Amino acid sequence: MKKSSALKAALLMPANYFALAAGGIASVAMGDWVPVAAAAGGSLLYSFALSLMPSFRRAVRANLEAQSRSDVASPQEEELLLAELAPSQKEHYEVLRELRNRILESYSKMPGGRVLVASSERRLEALLTSFLRLVGTLNSYRKFLNATDRKAIEEELRGLEKETAEEKNERLKEVKSRRVEILKKRVARFLQAEESREVVSHQLASIEDVLRLTHEQSIAIRDPQVVSRQLEALTAEVSATEETVKEMESFMQVTEEFSSTASLASTPERVR
Repeated sequence: MKKSSALKAALLMPANYFALAAGGIASVAMGDWVPVAAAAGGSLLYSFALSLMPSFRRAVRANLEAQSRSDVASPQEEELLLAELAPSQKEHYEVLRELRNRILESYSKMPGGRVLVASSERRLEALLTSFLRLVGTLNSYRKFLNATDRKAIEEELRGLEKETAEEKNERLKEVKSRRVEILKKRVARFLQAEESREVVSHQLASIEDVLRLTHEQSIAIRDPQVVSRQLEALTAEVSATEETVKEMESFMQVTEEFSSTASLASTPERVR
């Protein structure tokens, strides 16, 4: 990461704005430019020293990486995601947001609290975004699994396999064989969807466990080094969850396309 990025982030810290504001007020009151000049010089030295700290540089790098990955939902995306949730799911999400607020509050009371809050806030937001996206994906799986009668498809497959094996007409046998392959793929999709639904459910539970553990540790632990390691673990959880979200969304997109194609392909055979 470039030094200029860390220095820019340090200069934009709220403490510098307060120092300059206080210096400006003092200069106006005293009629002397020295207080504001001293405040500006102190802010610059503070920012330069802060930008050299490894922990602060890691925090800035993590935030820049998070921004480039778009792992935090925009207000518009968050609103859309929340609109798709059931009331109980929205309540659950609000509970996790409250946990996030308590974690940041605890971090702010530790030595170097501002740095801890700056380095953890976006990671926590990313984890909450992942939770929202995964709940939406879970709901999509439920709709997919409830939309079609799997037992009916399995029974149709068994009957068609038997018909195909006994069919003497080569042309009809070829057509029925193609339908058998399509039905087999549809059944396989159900198995994959059920497995993926379980993966999503456990990933959601994992996010909640991580947030609760982080909250408990933020209360009990006062060592910034230990907290720094916790934040690195939090970042790893965000990355793992985002990969799960992408895989699940990709699966659902392919499944929807395949279901439409399979439906069109099988329709002529059913129409008598």
